[in-house]
Amino acid sequence: WWGGGGGADKAALASKDQLSSLEILLAGGFAGTIGWAVIFPVDVLKSRLQTSKIKNQGMLSVARRILATEGIGAFYLGCSAALLRAFPANAGLFFGYEMAQRMLFR
Repeated sequence: WWGGGGGADKAALASKDQLSSLEILLAGGFAGTIGWAVIFPVDVLKSRLQTSKIKNQGMLSVARRILATEGIGAFYLGCSAALLRAFPANAGLFFGYEMAQRMLFR
């Protein structure tokens, strides 16, 4: 990447501009879905920290408590709804961004 002198950059941009609308929508949808699937347990921890009545506790202590009392599945409660929302939301985001880029930088 850094030692390529920019040649790879230009090749990547040229091929990106040739993607169809469907390819852009699918790329955005899958990227968003995978991103949420990976980060969802951390989001659960954040939410538990924010709503906890116990103050001054860390993420690791909350994670241990969830794992001990509710099991590994608790980290994914509600994940299906987030993933169903993530696909169309991120598909639209990617599509809008790419179309704006094409219009602005023709």
